[in-house]
Amino acid sequence: MTRAQAIASALLAQMQDAGALPVAADILQPAETLLDLYGEDIRARAYVTHDPALGEMMLRPDFTVPVVQAHMREGAEPARYCYSGAVFRKQERAGGRAREYLQVGYEVFARDDPARADAEVFALFARLLAEYDLRPVTGDMGILKAAVAGLETSPQRKAALLRHIWRPQRFRALLERMGGHGPLAQARADLIAQLRSRPADALLQEAGQMVGLRSEDDIRARITTLLADAATPPIPRAQVAALENLLSLKAPARAALAAMRVQNWAALAPALDRLEARLDALDAAGIDSANLPFEASFGRTTMEYYDGFVFGFVSARDDLPPVASGGRYDALTAVLGQGRAIPAVGGVIRPGTLAALEGAA
Repeated sequence: MTRAQAIASALLAQMQDAGALPVAADILQPAETLLDLYGEDIRARAYVTHDPALGEMMLRPDFTVPVVQAHMREGAEPARYCYSGAVFRKQERAGGRAREYLQVGYEVFARDDPARADAEVFALFARLLAEYDLRPVTGDMGILKAAVAGLETSPQRKAALLRHIWRPQRFRALLERMGGHGPLAQARADLIAQLRSRPADALLQEAGQMVGLRSEDDIRARITTLLADAATPPIPRAQVAALENLLSLKAPARAALAAMRVQNWAALAPALDRLEARLDALDAAGIDSANLPFEASFGRTTMEYYDGFVFGFVSARDDLPPVASGGRYDALTAVLGQGRAIPAVGGVIRPGTLAALEGAA
């Protein structure tokens, strides 16, 4: 047994002691489910293969989706699950992070008191990782989503921003363009001017032979959408600035909550109430929320199913991934439960990263 495997076994045993039922998930997962959830972007991160009987399949990129599927089929609430096994992720370069590595995870499905469930998961991970020199960090995707939903702009623009909230560079470029600023705004204005000056049929005729999968009707529909968007007024500059300030917020959790309250942004009020309830629950679980780091943008580059509380535990080594990460994913249960939803929160620990830290000690 490798050191990482020994760490995984010990973590799994402690999660079982905390009341979790151990579960397993197939290494090969149907690709259709993941593609429906994340779109084609998941292909850049997952290993895809074709089965002659089952169709397109993926090597398991994580455990959360199959665990949620199993729970929504046959689980009862409240429920706690734990698991350990390999996951597979493509990496951008050779010699970088591992493409196959162990994950140990803990998931909670409970309808009552989501704040207490959030605190339970975080406090358990803090206890399991207490012997390591790690920095905890928390965030809240629900606050960012509420901020976007509260912008004075069209539903289409809000949907575009929400779709790219996990892609920080793309999100910022969209926000600048929708606010009437930045290079994309001018490029968009030039394109709209061209579209307004010529009928769609004339543009299609001048374009020549069709190449690609889009039909002429698709292109006409896209032109109509662009022209309709051009008629939408820019997002007010004050709101763009407020959202940018929110995205850059880093402070101890209680101080961060106070700073967001002071802004008196009505759209954030319910999300901030949930954050305050969570901090109270964390205090009750033995976590000092006054000194707990909070970063409003934390979690924007992880799996896209998180929609509320997010957290991580990171080391000082830049060459290693986060030791642990997790969060709340209520909306995912509704998607996989075919309309039946249940509040859920969980997280994973990477035993290989812990073993690497031990080797560096």
